[in-house]
Amino acid sequence: MKKHNFSAGPCILPQEVLKKAAEAVVNFNGIDLSLIEISHRSKEFVDVMENARSLVKELLNLPEGYSVLFLQGGASLEFLMAAYNLMKINGKAGYMDTGAWSSKAIKEAKQFGEVEVFASSKDKTFNYIPKNYTVPTDVDYVHITSNNTIYGTQFKEFPKTDSLLVCDMSSDIFSRQLDFSKFDLIYAGAQKNMGPAGTTLVVVKDEILGKTGRTIPAMLDYQVHISKDSMFNTPPVFPVYVSMLTLQWLKDLGGIPAIEKINEEKAALLYAEIDRNPLFNGFAAKEDRSLMNVTFTLANDDHKEIFDKLWNAAGVSGIKGHRSVGGYRASIYNAMPKESIQVLVDVMQQLEKEI
Repeated sequence: MKKHNFSAGPCILPQEVLKKAAEAVVNFNGIDLSLIEISHRSKEFVDVMENARSLVKELLNLPEGYSVLFLQGGASLEFLMAAYNLMKINGKAGYMDTGAWSSKAIKEAKQFGEVEVFASSKDKTFNYIPKNYTVPTDVDYVHITSNNTIYGTQFKEFPKTDSLLVCDMSSDIFSRQLDFSKFDLIYAGAQKNMGPAGTTLVVVKDEILGKTGRTIPAMLDYQVHISKDSMFNTPPVFPVYVSMLTLQWLKDLGGIPAIEKINEEKAALLYAEIDRNPLFNGFAAKEDRSLMNVTFTLANDDHKEIFDKLWNAAGVSGIKGHRSVGGYRASIYNAMPKESIQVLVDVMQQLEKEI
């Protein structure tokens, strides 16, 4: 039976990417060696890294003056690194608290200076994006999380600030058209929408670095990683390679403009059923609904057993909601085919017929 993988991460990847990655593990580019046993300083892998970085710049339409890094430690380490590299001694940063991951980022930043949380949606279990907030002007940078995987909300408009703008895009990077040059630092764990767990994409404007007055440990210093072309230490070769394949797949598809159209169609299909079907309730505020993570609950929990049996029987996988929200979460990242979403919609309609 075909499985329909709605997992929030590690996420679904394109089938052609998985096949090429599997081949490379056995015999990479016909050299009779595995990708995961060749030197990261060999020409073969250096070409992979350079191609991956080049694809990022092309797909995001980045101007000159940005560096692209593939690092380790996930977005969780970037919570710390962003503050370490951007907050000045005795400095201050502004954060929007829109979910579990932004809350963790705030906690890490407090180790380096003052943090002003100038907007939060915690009062309603993070089911909306704050509006009508005032962005502080006396901060070294402003930090947001563009898409909230657990709660299913997504920024449609971004804060306007004269300070540096930092964004955790882990779960919606490469999914929609944005002016990425408005951001001074972007980071994203690969395992949500780009590749397997193990590498983290960092896009940073070169001119903003080296101005904190801090002595930063080498492993945590963006400038060190830039100077070594993401190879200050041994990079995670397999996740970088699979990310490169995924980025090439996206480029061949037509890039971000093409995938955005597909993503909007997929999300519209599922949200329409949630709104139509009286047995389900959407969790996130309608105006802030995510195109990547669709969160919903049953109107009556007595129907849980039969609904769970139905979607399991249909080959649906990974839609149980996060423990902090409950209910269900369908993660519909770039590689999720529309056909799989239709299967889930059919199951929801089948429940309606059987109740």
